[in-house]
Amino acid sequence: MAQEDMPKFEIPAEMRQMAEQSVEQARKAFDDFIAAAQQAVSTFEGQATAAQTGVRDLGKTAMTFAEQNVANSLEFAHKLVRAKDAREIVGLHSEFIRAQMEALSNQAKNSEKPRAGSPRTLLGDQRLPLTWSI
Repeated sequence: MAQEDMPKFEIPAEMRQMAEQSVEQARKAFDDFIAAAQQAVSTFEGQATAAQTGVRDLGKTAMTFAEQNVANSLEFAHKLVRAKDAREIVGLHSEFIRAQMEALSNQAKNSEKPRAGSPRTLLGDQRLPLTWSI
């Protein structure tokens, strides 16, 4: 079949214009989506960095507490071995328990304070969204 025998098919200008508009709308929606996704990733990276700092600080605080508790226990053991009688041992034990309870109470208070960069500080009671909207 020769080309001149084929019927000419013309796309109406209105349809062409609608198709071009649809493509432009899709391109704009995609560009907006990419911009929003990049913003979300950037925000998440900043929060993740801050959270890492918070977790690192929390780990250092826990190690400090552990060191204090072990040092207190070793000092108590040192005093125990120098005790002269049962009465002194009971007194040392009472003193150690009181001091240790006070130390643990202070440590608990310090560990409850929100720290900059901790997940609790960054998110509060919020939950991460499961869906994105543009």
